Amino acid sequence: MFRLKTLLAFSILCVLFNGTPAGIEGMFDIRYWKCLLKKSYSCPDNNIKFYLYTPEDPHVRKRIDVRSNIALSAAGWNPDLNNVILIHGFNGTHKSPPLVLLRKAYLLRQDYNVFMVHWHELAQFPCYLSALSNLRLVARCTAQLYAYIMDLGGSAKKTTCVGHSLGAHVCGMMSNYLDVKQFKIVGLDPARPLIGKFATREYKLSAEDAYHVQIIHTNAGALGVAESSGHVNFCVNGGAMQPGCKGHIIHRSRCSHFQSACYYAQAVKNNKMFYGIPCSEECPKKTVWNLKPGKSIPMGPDIPLLARGQYCVKVEHNNDCVFQ
Repeated sequence: MFRLKTLLAFSILCVLFNGTPAGIEGMFDIRYWKCLLKKSYSCPDNNIKFYLYTPEDPHVRKRIDVRSNIALSAAGWNPDLNNVILIHGFNGTHKSPPLVLLRKAYLLRQDYNVFMVHWHELAQFPCYLSALSNLRLVARCTAQLYAYIMDLGGSAKKTTCVGHSLGAHVCGMMSNYLDVKQFKIVGLDPARPLIGKFATREYKLSAEDAYHVQIIHTNAGALGVAESSGHVNFCVNGGAMQPGCKGHIIHRSRCSHFQSACYYAQAVKNNKMFYGIPCSEECPKKTVWNLKPGKSIPMGPDIPLLARGQYCVKVEHNNDCVFQ
C-alpha cells in the first residue's frame, strides 16, 4: 500500500477529474478523465489481455484465455521450449517499440514461446496514479497466467518474466500470488516515480521475488530506480543518460529509460554482445566507475545463475536504439 501522502494526492485527482472522492464509489470501477481505476481484483479481467507468439508462427498473435484447457495447444504452444512473459510499462502496449524489439529478439532464437501482457487501458497517459493502483490486479492476473502455463506442462526453470518500467514491478508483484517462487525475473529500468519513495515492499521488484533477478539500469535516479534490487545489477554507461539520447532533459531521460529494452533485446540475440565488469554498488555513477577485480559476465538471458553483485557495462553508439 502507498503512504498517506500518495493516497491523498490520488484522492484530490479523483475529485478534480471525477467530482467525487475515490472511496464513495465502493466496489465499482472509477473513471476520471481518461483514467480507469479498478476496484475489484478478480481474474481474468477484460482490461488485461494475454497474447502468445511462437517461433513457428512469429508474426501472428494468439489471444490466450486462461479459462480454457486447450487454448495453449490450439495456439501452437510448445511445452518443450522456454517461456518468456513480456510486460510493458506506463502508457505502453504490447505493440510498443520496447516490447516489439524484445518479442522479435526472443522469437529469433527459436527456443522461446513468447507471452505478452497488454494492460494499456489500465496504464494510459496521463493516469500514472491509477496505473500504480492497478498494478495489484495486473500482477494477480498475470500470476494466474503463469500458474496456468505451469499447470499445462510448463517448467518454472524455463520460464522468465521480463518487465520494463512499471512492468518490472508487475513481475515482482506476481510473487505475492504464487505458491512457488518464480525462477527468473529481468527488470528493465524498473520505474522510480512514487514507487522509489512511497511504495511498500509489496510494490517493488526485489531479489526476494525469484531465484534469480537481473536488473538493467539505464536511467537510474530519474525514471528508473537507483537501488541495486536484483541479484545482479547492470549499470549501463553510468546508468543515468545513454549515448544517442539527445534533446531536452525530459526527452533524454525517456529515451534512456527505453534503452534498457533496446540493449536487452540485443543481448537476447547475441549473448556475447555486452559484458559487465564488477564495480562499486552505486548507480548512477558520475565519472569514476570504481571497477573491482573479478570475472566479467554477459548481460542477457544466459547469465550465470550464481552471478551476484553490481556490474558496469560500456556500450558505445551514437543513435537511439541503434540495434533495431
